[in-house]
Amino acid sequence: MTALLEAQHVTKVFGRGLIKKHRVLALEDFSLSIAGGQPTIIGVVGESGSGKTTMARLLLGLEAPSEGRVLYKGKDLRHLSRAERRACLQDVQIIFQDPFEVYNSFYKVDHVLTVPIAKFRLASSERERQRLIEEVLQTVGLRPEETLGRYPHQLSGGQRQRIMVARALLLRPKLIVADEPVSMIDASLRATVLDNLRQLNEEFGISLIYITHDLTTAYQISNNIIVLYSGSVAEAGDVELVVGQPQHPYTELLISSIPLPNPERRWSDEIPVTSGKQVRGYMGCKFADRCPQVFSLCLEKAPPLFQTDHHRGVACYLYQDCASMRPEEMGGLFVQRAAPWSVKAQAG
Repeated sequence: MTALLEAQHVTKVFGRGLIKKHRVLALEDFSLSIAGGQPTIIGVVGESGSGKTTMARLLLGLEAPSEGRVLYKGKDLRHLSRAERRACLQDVQIIFQDPFEVYNSFYKVDHVLTVPIAKFRLASSERERQRLIEEVLQTVGLRPEETLGRYPHQLSGGQRQRIMVARALLLRPKLIVADEPVSMIDASLRATVLDNLRQLNEEFGISLIYITHDLTTAYQISNNIIVLYSGSVAEAGDVELVVGQPQHPYTELLISSIPLPNPERRWSDEIPVTSGKQVRGYMGCKFADRCPQVFSLCLEKAPPLFQTDHHRGVACYLYQDCASMRPEEMGGLFVQRAAPWSVKAQAG
């Protein structure tokens, strides 16, 4: 079965500087396949600079890969016809980090809802257009009479973000890429937006790629998780395994950096600083200069992904006795688990 969206061995290198070019490897040999059938939620986590947003922009066709390719229904995004590009834009939607930047402050918030309806001809009459708008707003927990007719600055960050969720839902996409969708709204409203995203998955069969630096929310909402470090996959697979029993030293450090409500527990202010071996040509493990368990092999060549469990892979030589995997085989680690949010909420 042809995947809805697929990244095949994608690498992205950025160059900076006019006189002396400085090349930064943002994403390296990354592969990911999203099927069009069984809906799933894949969390992608990592620190700033780990390649999360670059990955999202490549999947959406907003950036062209330096190597590899991104396919929509088996065809390279760069070679889509006008009709295929239109279909892709409807099937694959994005929710951005900062909801305020998406809006034009000269327009009322209605504008972000009426434009896609007109562009994709979703309604044949004014009455049908109004019905669609009211329906999606109510689905995400907003009252149309308290939302429509207002300017962006008159609404809270949580309301603005929920309107963007409603906008995505209007098009009934098959996949939504959510890039840090709750990082810029109040903590009290994050659960509401996450619940909206979960609802899209469970009730409307929409797959999600949930990008965040926050392991807590990634664990709450995801079926599977990918941990990125400096543009490469450090650990991937079933979120219960990766977060509950982390194996990669970087994943362990990420989890240990989460503050717990325990006054007896000493919490370090930050993860040890990296020297930034992101320049292409460095052959060793990118985490070697921060790893507390580094040994000679780590400095000689980058580790492949080792399959340590049926539903988990780890790019670390601590597990070199396990079978190695090619990047395109990573999807085989992922589980299909229904209703991740509700199961974890009951467990909590």
